Amino acid sequence: MARLRSDFWVAAYLRQCAIDMVDAVLRYRGAAEAGTIFVKVDHRDGTASLFGPAPQSLVESSSSDRLFTTLLARASPADVEDRIRRERKFDPDLWLLEVDSGTMPPHLAIVDEPDSG
Repeated sequence: MARLRSDFWVAAYLRQCAIDMVDAVLRYRGAAEAGTIFVKVDHRDGTASLFGPAPQSLVESSSSDRLFTTLLARASPADVEDRIRRERKFDPDLWLLEVDSGTMPPHLAIVDEPDSG
């Protein structure tokens, strides 16, 4: 099964946020078919988190869903913006969504590597 195009996924995600009455905006539009998607969350407490595509090692080969991993958790907004700038230098065709939510972003499949301790 093929994965949903980035532009369709982003449109559906933004629509779902609107239905849930969660403020979400598209900050950067990337490549329509396969652009990498990042999601910044403003936690409304002076912190922000950044989620990006999960590494292939965490993605099941049969999965068609987009999976995300935590890149920065409850960090300063300046640190998150710095990371976004670095990611855009590496990949200028990325998508960036910004969600204003006191909690984790709704409807975002997050997988993180298990702690090695």
